[in-house]
Amino acid sequence: MCSLIVGNSPLIDRLEMAKVIRKRKITSREELEKLDKNELIDRLLSLEAHNQQLKNVILKSEKGKDSPVSKEITPGQRKFDFTKCHKRHIFMKLYYLGWDYQGFATQEDSPMTIEHHLFSALTRACLIADRESSNYHRCGRTDKGVSAFSQVISIDIRSKLEPSEQDKLDEEIKYCKLLNKILPKNIRIISWSPADPEISARFDCKCRSYKYFFPRGNLDIDAMNQAAKYIIGSHDFRNLCKMDVANGVTSFIRNVKDASVTCIDSGEKKVSGYDMCELSIKSNAFLWHQIRCIMGILLLIGERNEKPEVIKELLDVEKCQRKPQYCLAHYIPLNLFSVEYDNTNWYIDTEEFEKVIKDLQEEWGEAEIKATMMKSMLKDLTSSLGTDEETVCQQSGWLLQGVKSKIYRPLMERDTCESLEERIDHYTKKQRLEKTS
Repeated sequence: MCSLIVGNSPLIDRLEMAKVIRKRKITSREELEKLDKNELIDRLLSLEAHNQQLKNVILKSEKGKDSPVSKEITPGQRKFDFTKCHKRHIFMKLYYLGWDYQGFATQEDSPMTIEHHLFSALTRACLIADRESSNYHRCGRTDKGVSAFSQVISIDIRSKLEPSEQDKLDEEIKYCKLLNKILPKNIRIISWSPADPEISARFDCKCRSYKYFFPRGNLDIDAMNQAAKYIIGSHDFRNLCKMDVANGVTSFIRNVKDASVTCIDSGEKKVSGYDMCELSIKSNAFLWHQIRCIMGILLLIGERNEKPEVIKELLDVEKCQRKPQYCLAHYIPLNLFSVEYDNTNWYIDTEEFEKVIKDLQEEWGEAEIKATMMKSMLKDLTSSLGTDEETVCQQSGWLLQGVKSKIYRPLMERDTCESLEERIDHYTKKQRLEKTS
């Protein structure tokens, strides 16, 4: 039996080991033929992710201890004694531009996650001993490429104040400044708030709001907004999410408090395909890929391929018991925009807050320059054809992932996925789910 020696084995040995691992997981042709289109896409994406993880393992082993992220304690440095320190439980608010990351949650084989950098900074700054003992919770687990302007975590953190003096926030450790010196520039701690030890960023969040930004293109924004209004209220969203039955999720009822599609660039100027718009949606909790599924349907409505009322049909799980096969909207425009808690007293270090604004302005400036350059090039290209720049109006065409068919097939006439009941039975037989009466 061969073994993988991360630090010293030659590159070829590790690649051969990867091949052995993959061979053990090969699925028979008969099993693949039983899968529907969405399951095959999921399998392909999973294999691509696994391939990327193997590359990351190799890259990480090549860097070894020279990696600045993995170097927590330098030679000769004494381990910090946390038994001599006071602790306090806090909320910490941060933003991150997620398009360069593999998601928020830590992944075993990839350092490119927000949590990886966050806990690296927390341990290097000697604010926590380790994740396991830190009473850590996160508000939301954003996926690959998704950003957040208001992610919140709760954590037990080192304090320099006696418990009786911890209301003197101005005298506390400068948490934001300390962590922002270590974190990548596209991850920034904005503020922090004292919290009771039993309060959790995840379980005590009262409301979460997401925004999905997109260019108008040739989309019918009014029709998309009409459809979004049908989402408001308590509904079974099994046809507007990815059913995560394998992890025990069997109830898909969620209460959406508000949803709307609007044009950000409103005013007297001429309507343009380059106008930026947004889907804004608010709920106490969301399902896996719920917003990207909703946006995927809204894009079909905006393209005038579906009527707004198709949302109502999908929400009627008595008549529509199987989810039609359709594509997710792209992940990059999605943003965890705001969250709400009771009894929070957010402390802002004014000096550090101004630096955070400056950092974000620099990120914006670079992105805006690139966008302006491309807009200028597009104007030049269309004028060289002797046409108006709005003649070709496909600014939003890339938002729907997957291959587009030349002949559009109505949503309710498409092949369908397994029903919820069939998935429950499937995982019950595999003993991965316990079926209750």
